[in-house]
Amino acid sequence: MLNLEISIKKFIISLRQRGMSLNTIRAYEFDLKEFNNFINKEFEKTPDFEKSARVIVRAYLTFIGEKNKPKSPATIARKIYSLRSFFKFLVKENIVSQNIFSYLTTPKTRKKLPVFLTEKEMENLLDLQKNTFSLGLRDQAILELLYSCGLRVSELVALNIDDIDFFSGTIRTIGKGNIERIVPVGDTALKVIYKYLNFRKKFVQPNEKALFLNYAGKRITDRSIRKIIDRWVKQTAIKKHISPHIIRHSFATHMLNAGCDLRSVQEILGHKNLSTTQIYTHITTDHLKKVYEKAHPRA
Repeated sequence: MLNLEISIKKFIISLRQRGMSLNTIRAYEFDLKEFNNFINKEFEKTPDFEKSARVIVRAYLTFIGEKNKPKSPATIARKIYSLRSFFKFLVKENIVSQNIFSYLTTPKTRKKLPVFLTEKEMENLLDLQKNTFSLGLRDQAILELLYSCGLRVSELVALNIDDIDFFSGTIRTIGKGNIERIVPVGDTALKVIYKYLNFRKKFVQPNEKALFLNYAGKRITDRSIRKIIDRWVKQTAIKKHISPHIIRHSFATHMLNAGCDLRSVQEILGHKNLSTTQIYTHITTDHLKKVYEKAHPRA
């Protein structure tokens, strides 16, 4: 008999071993715990997941589609994908003989175009005078590096000093799936980082390898990075909600607008599939129109 609670724990451990991001693991864990609670509430005793497959799947679809708790197509798609991946794991581990969610189609979702800053907005954010703040040089280095390399916030906070190669103008980062990549860094970002490293010596703890530190001299957190961005955005005329990921979107958009090829942007961003990077091509339409009107004889 399938013990859902134990099997979910095993599955989550397997995700960690595969090097999945913390946010992805949390999403899986939330969906699977919700499914476990649903089973415990809906059925008096743990059902036979193979003999009662249709009943379970139909009841679950009714549950996630309840009118009093409407969920978006994207949320429903994610929950179905979580269950499909979980049962695929159970089949692989010979815990069950079939994936009861394998033939369930997910609702079509509209891909949202990513929010991004214009080049002028990005310039305004980076050009703010930050030397009035005790850790302003650190903040400037963080913003410059995010924009220079299009890093994920998790990649940024994980950086160590040894990951920077000033000679080659690159950094070494570990992305999703524990995959290492080498990313080029712009001269402006390198100069700011060099200045920051000299300042960093004043409050660093012995043997601390982390590149970016907090007030206590310890490795900075994702949450702190978001607060830093919020602090400086408030001093600009930017009316958008800016996150580290929006700076990443801005990097990709500006690179493509400047003529960088899609494959190179994919490599820098660390996207596994080119289709993930292609979303940025939809927001360069204005640039393409300008090029077309300038180049086409009949435009």
